[in-house]
Amino acid sequence: MALLRCSDLSLGYEGKPILEHIDFEVQAGEYLCIVGENGSGKSTLMKTILGLIRPLRGEVLTGDGLRPNEIGYLPQQTVVQRDFPASVYEIVLSGCQGRQGLRPFYRDADRELAWQNICRMEIEPLARRCYRELSGGQQQRVLLARALCATKKLLLLDEPVSGLDPKVTAEMYQLIGDLNRKDGITVIMISHDLEAALHYASHILHIGSRIYCGPVEGYLNSETGARWAGKGGQCPCQN
Repeated sequence: MALLRCSDLSLGYEGKPILEHIDFEVQAGEYLCIVGENGSGKSTLMKTILGLIRPLRGEVLTGDGLRPNEIGYLPQQTVVQRDFPASVYEIVLSGCQGRQGLRPFYRDADRELAWQNICRMEIEPLARRCYRELSGGQQQRVLLARALCATKKLLLLDEPVSGLDPKVTAEMYQLIGDLNRKDGITVIMISHDLEAALHYASHILHIGSRIYCGPVEGYLNSETGARWAGKGGQCPCQN
C-alpha cells in the first residue's frame, strides 16, 4: 500500500467545496510538490491530510505503518509565531509531544532525539537562544528540526522558503533534498516556485481547474505543465 492515499477527496468549509474529486497516492521515498494558483486549496489539502480539517467527502489513508501522529509538519509562520518567547531547544523538543501519549513529561529518549535533530540542522550554537531573536532562515531550521522529532517517514511543508533571501532559500532546499535522498524521508511540499519544484521534486501535484499528479517528466509533457513551465517557473497568479 502507498504511504499516503487520498481517495475522492472533496475539501471546503461550512459544507462549501473549494476542491473536489482529488485522487492521488504518495509512495515511500517520493518528493511531491503541490502547485497551483492562490486559493486553489493547497493549504486546505495539507491540513486535511494532517486531520486538522475534515473532508467533505472521501478519505485519507496511510500505509507502511504510518500513524497520523507520526507526520512531521512545518506550517506557514505567522507574525505571532515568529515572536514566540521560547528557547530553540524547547521548541524542537515540543516536536516529540505526539510520542508522549498520556505521559505528562518528556523521556530521556525524547531529549536525545531533540538534540540529534538540532545537530542534524546544524543549529547547535543556537540551542539556548530565544527563538524570536533568530533570523528567518534560522527559525525555519528550528521548525524543521521540530518536525523531524515527530517523524521518520513523512514531512509536510507549507511553503518553507517563503520570505527567505535567495541564499537561505537555496540552503533550505538543499536541506530538504538531503532529508529525502539521503535519509529516505518522504516529502510533500507546497510551493509557488515551480522552477525549484521541477528541480528538486520527483513528483508534482497540480491542483486547480485541471489536476495532474505524477512524475515531473509527465507533468512537463502535459498541457498544464507545459503552460505553467512556459511562465518562467512562476505560478501565473504571481505574474
